[in-house]
Amino acid sequence: MHFQRLEDLRIDNDKTQTEIAEYLGCQREVYRRYEKGTRQIPIDFLINLSELYQVNVDYLLGLTDEKKMYPRSK
Repeated sequence: MHFQRLEDLRIDNDKTQTEIAEYLGCQREVYRRYEKGTRQIPIDFLINLSELYQVNVDYLLGLTDEKKMYPRSK
């Protein structure tokens, strides 16, 4: 699966793959593989990216076109 939205959001936010990789605590090449869909992205990374970009995880995965984040459970 190609996560085009990860790439689009990164570019829209004027971030490099290196900056996002540093934010996630991984190597740039590992993050590049997440964007291209050649490596499975861990759930905790999806959550972190969701918070960074202020979109819901389903949007990142391409399951919905609704960007609005879900309310946090207590």
